[in-house]
Amino acid sequence: MARSTRELRIRRHKRVRKNLTGTPERPRVAVSRSNKHISAQIIDDVSGRTLAAASSVEKGVKVSGANIDGAKDVAKLLAKRAKDANITTVVFDRGGFTYHGRVAAFADALRAEGLDF
Repeated sequence: MARSTRELRIRRHKRVRKNLTGTPERPRVAVSRSNKHISAQIIDDVSGRTLAAASSVEKGVKVSGANIDGAKDVAKLLAKRAKDANITTVVFDRGGFTYHGRVAAFADALRAEGLDF
């Protein structure tokens, strides 16, 4: 039986999440992307709280989330909000997506803005 792309991504994400947990000292950056948008959250899994979030759907983001420039803009916005929340080190959760294209550009932009992972 053929599995859908979504089912395969969810299986990959579960496999990654077995070994990845966000703590108060080192929260998790969870990235999610669709064909048109990209979003991310910084999550403390111990308390179950979202500490910061950014998305290409927000009014402040001028570029579409469907391309690398949009991913970089959302990453810069998330990094700014992380600095405001005194977060400097994180764990990167690619969400089962391939570390390529928009996801890799997002991670590189976060690193360029000063987040360590």
